[in-house]
Amino acid sequence: MKNILNEARQSKYFLLFVFLFGYAQSIQIRLLVRKKLDWYIFTPEAAVMSFVSAGILFFVMYIFIRHWQKSETFSTREALKIFSISMLVYLMVMKILGVFISLVFDTFERNFNQQSLALSTLSEIMNTFIYGSFFLAFYYYQKNKKKQKQIERYNQAFSETKINQLKSQLNPHFLFNNLNVLDQLIEEDQYKASDFLNEFADLYRYVLQVSDKSLISIDEEISFAKKYFGLMQHKYGHAYLLEIQDTGIKGTIVPLTLQLLLENAIQHNVGTEKNPVVIKIFINNNLVVSNNIVEKRNTKITSGRALRNLKEQYTLLANQQFEILHTQNEFSVTLPIIPLQEK
Repeated sequence: MKNILNEARQSKYFLLFVFLFGYAQSIQIRLLVRKKLDWYIFTPEAAVMSFVSAGILFFVMYIFIRHWQKSETFSTREALKIFSISMLVYLMVMKILGVFISLVFDTFERNFNQQSLALSTLSEIMNTFIYGSFFLAFYYYQKNKKKQKQIERYNQAFSETKINQLKSQLNPHFLFNNLNVLDQLIEEDQYKASDFLNEFADLYRYVLQVSDKSLISIDEEISFAKKYFGLMQHKYGHAYLLEIQDTGIKGTIVPLTLQLLLENAIQHNVGTEKNPVVIKIFINNNLVVSNNIVEKRNTKITSGRALRNLKEQYTLLANQQFEILHTQNEFSVTLPIIPLQEK
């Protein structure tokens, strides 16, 4: 009983619609019968009785749905079965109530003669079709709505789990790549290696801080990218240059996006001070990272895991992958900027 009251409370707008429909129906019938407009036309007692009888029908249908419905999705066969049995039980209940009321008010002969019985039965059958259809449509709509919310919650939980898995791959990737740079610097210049290690510690602290975040503001990511590029210049000097054009657009992107794209440009191109690799970051409606191509002679085949990883994260978070353009002279990636309110 408590469940039924909770369902009724949550369905108050549907019940209000049923009452107003019954009220409009009673006004129409009275106008057709009386063929004149007076105050009696608008009295609500007929609507109240229609609402009560509809409530009885809804109760009967609800009981059968709870006991007979097995499938989680809409089934025409189950719906027809519930509707048919509910109609029979509803007619029986209404007749029993009619007999009881007629005996109390001594109107049995008037209410249960052949003509009155046929008319009342026909009216109850019509009400079953009308109000029963309303109830089934509303019930399955609500059920589908709850199912969609469950699917959304499942997808969100799956996305969060998937993103965490992807991010757990990126942290070691960042660590190992930079340890390789440090290893080379130790052999070439111990002082540079020492500076690199100190700055790397600060940057890795940032990596750990954003490891539990799905999105980060563009400003924070730009700041991190500048520091990361400064770190790379310990090894490469001015063989690689960074240009940033920021139009002040606010939004969020996936953490470490810019670092991965900078690293990608450095790994796949060999710059010199005379012919540097110029990496450009342009922020407008989208975020574009591009660089001129100066291919290495002996290019190692890379797995491309970092870019695939990033693609998956943008697909999960923004329903949109980034676009890659690779020509003979230029490589560019266009990223969607995710608005702050979606964070």
